Amino acid sequence: MAEPPMSCDCFVSLPPGSRDDHVIFGKNSDRPRDEVQEVSYIPAASHPPGSMLECTYIQVPQLEQTHAVVLSKPAWMWGAEMGANDQGVCIGNEAVWTREPVTPGEALLGMDLVRLGLERGDSAWAALTVITGLLEQHGQGGQCREDPEPFSYHNTFLLVDRQEAWVLETAGKLWVAQKVTEGVKNISNQLTIGSEVSAEHPELRSVAKAEGWWDGEGEFNFSQVFSPENPPARMELAKRRYKGGTELLQQHDGSVTAEVMISILRDKPSGICMDSGGFRTTGSMVSILPRDTSLPCVHFFTATPDPSRSVFKPFVFSDSATPVLRVVSPQFGPADPARKQPRFQSQVDRRHDLYKAHQVALNTMETNPDEGSAMYEILMDLESQCLSEISAMLNGEIPGEDLGDLFFDCVDTEIKFYQ
Repeated sequence: MAEPPMSCDCFVSLPPGSRDDHVIFGKNSDRPRDEVQEVSYIPAASHPPGSMLECTYIQVPQLEQTHAVVLSKPAWMWGAEMGANDQGVCIGNEAVWTREPVTPGEALLGMDLVRLGLERGDSAWAALTVITGLLEQHGQGGQCREDPEPFSYHNTFLLVDRQEAWVLETAGKLWVAQKVTEGVKNISNQLTIGSEVSAEHPELRSVAKAEGWWDGEGEFNFSQVFSPENPPARMELAKRRYKGGTELLQQHDGSVTAEVMISILRDKPSGICMDSGGFRTTGSMVSILPRDTSLPCVHFFTATPDPSRSVFKPFVFSDSATPVLRVVSPQFGPADPARKQPRFQSQVDRRHDLYKAHQVALNTMETNPDEGSAMYEILMDLESQCLSEISAMLNGEIPGEDLGDLFFDCVDTEIKFYQ
C-alpha cells in the first residue's frame, strides 16, 4: 500500500499577491496524529558569555542576546515546526530527502534550526545565515518523531519578513537559497529550487561534480541534481499537495489576506489539511506582516489539530505578553522519555488544557452532529469577528489597544466555550 503523503505545507504572499500592503505567511504542520503541539512564548533574554544551549539532542554555544519568539512546536522537542520573533520574522520547515545521505546519530533537528533562526535572526536573510552557519558547524539529524523506530530527514525552510521571503533547501550541510520579493510562493516536501539560485554553499557545485551528479558543463539545476533517484513514496505523493497548494495560491493571487490563507490551510480536497492514516495536521499558523513598521505583526495559531475544526487565535508581541500556560504541555524533566537513553521507550500524556477541551468538543461534534455543527458555527463566527477587527486595526479604521493579552483572552474564551 502506498504511504500517505506525509508532509507539511508552507505558503507566503507578498504584494502585489496580497490584497493589502502586507506579507502573509501560513503553514500546516503534519505530524503523527496523536502528537501534541503546544504554543510557547519565550521572552527576549540576555545570557552569560560562554554559556551553552541545550537543544533537542545536542548543545550549541548560546548567544549573549536572543529575540522574543512565539512557537508552535511538538511538545516533546526543544525546536519548533513554525513560529515568529519580535523582529517580524516567520519561519517554517519541511522534511525532504536528497542524494546526500541522512547522517546517523544525533545533531540539530530541522525544528531546532527553525527556533535558532528565530531567536537569533532580525531578518529573513539574517535567520538564513544563522541556520546555514549552524548546519556547517553541527550538521542536521536525529530522530524526528516520538517513537523508537528510526526516522530522520533533511529540511527545507521558508523564511519570511516584512519585505521579502527566502526559500532555503538543504542536503546535509550543503544548501541553496532563492529570494522571493513579490507574488505568491509555496513549498512542500520537494526540492523546488532549479536554476534560479540567489545564494548557495560555496562547495555545492564541486560536491555535485565530484559525486558525478552534475557534469559541470550544463546549467546547474539544484532540484534535478540533488533529488534522489528513488525518492520515498511520501515525496512522490506530496507532489500533488505542492501542485494543489500552488493552484490555490494562484487562484487568489492579488487578493490574499489572512482569511484566504486560513481557507487554504483548511482545504481538504488538496490534501493540505491532512487527516490520513497515522498522520494529520496537528498545528497551523498564519501571520500578517505589514510593510508599515509602525504597525504590529499579528500571528494566528490553532494549538489544536485539524484547522478545519480548530480556531485560529491571534498573538501580538508586547512588553506585557506572557506565556499562556493553558496551551503549554506538562514538563517531565529528566524522566521525560525524549531525554532518557535509550529514548522513546515509553509514552507520557503531553496534552495541554486547550488540547483536552478540544478533544471533548470534537467528540461532541462526532456523536451529536447537530450540537456539534451549532458549536462550530459559533466558533467560526467568533474567529471571523476577530479577524475583521484585526484587519480594521491594521488598516487604521479602529484604534489598536494593548494587545499583549489577546492570545490569552482568546484561549480562555475558547476553553470556557467548550465547557
